[in-house]
Amino acid sequence: MEYLEFELPIKELEEQFNKACAIGHESDVDVSDTCKQIDKKLKETKKEIYGNLTAWQKVQLSRHPSRPYTLDYIKALCGDSFLELHGDRTVKDDKAMIGGLGKIGDQSFMFVGQQKGYNTKTRQYRNFGMANPEGYRKALRLMKSAEKFNIPVVCFVDTPGAYPGLEAEERGQGEAIAKNIMEMTRLKVPVIVVIIGEGASGGALGIGVGDKVLMLENTWYSVISPESCSSILWRSWEYKEQAAEALKLTATDMKKQKLIDEIVGEPLGGAHSDREQTFKTVRDKILTSFESLKNLSPSDLIEKRMDKYANMGVYKG
Repeated sequence: MEYLEFELPIKELEEQFNKACAIGHESDVDVSDTCKQIDKKLKETKKEIYGNLTAWQKVQLSRHPSRPYTLDYIKALCGDSFLELHGDRTVKDDKAMIGGLGKIGDQSFMFVGQQKGYNTKTRQYRNFGMANPEGYRKALRLMKSAEKFNIPVVCFVDTPGAYPGLEAEERGQGEAIAKNIMEMTRLKVPVIVVIIGEGASGGALGIGVGDKVLMLENTWYSVISPESCSSILWRSWEYKEQAAEALKLTATDMKKQKLIDEIVGEPLGGAHSDREQTFKTVRDKILTSFESLKNLSPSDLIEKRMDKYANMGVYKG
């Protein structure tokens, strides 16, 4: 298991606990009291650390290499019922944006989301979760198909941003994202968005417009990453921690500003520390959200969605 810098006290205690238990198994020495004391200290340390995370530490947790990605959630929620669909019918199949049909229980959903890689090879294959214009066009194609057959849409957001390469701009990156935002506001089926990791810039907004926007506890959602903000304002990445605080990008900040609908709690230590519990929680939240939306007429859905986003922000007339 990999540990982040602020998790090192936990790592030390876990190593002590494992060594003490190993001594007890390999010899006749009674170490049960020692193990209990270390375990108690370990639990207290975890509560103290994870209960007082800074904005930057939450950004780090959202990027943890062991954190579950979009396909992990889909496989856990749908099992073998998931059918992945490919291509935007214009350029190619973008591997950073995945989507397809699946069932949670007896209810069908169209799933769309950014997918990151687990190692160097798969990260390159998935372009580090940064979609090209064809990825957003594929996502829109799948959403319009879901609308045609009256199937609700679930979007999993986890991206450091849309791909900023020259070829992406040549193929209309900005237009593709803008069109997705416009079309998602008027989809005639329920749209549930779950931010499961990084929610950066227009790359997140391209699949981020929904009737219900849920945000896992240790994720972030912002117009720019802390590192990029730091490099612009201070000409250095050294101020990324201050930038993270100033950007107000945590789930708590987003809920306070009424930019999301609900914060989804994570197990102590983050989503990766207990994947099964995380999957169960997300599954329950998706089904609860769908229950609150399924009886609304298409016109009511669109009207409520439009009003929700029109009321965001503060302005003077």
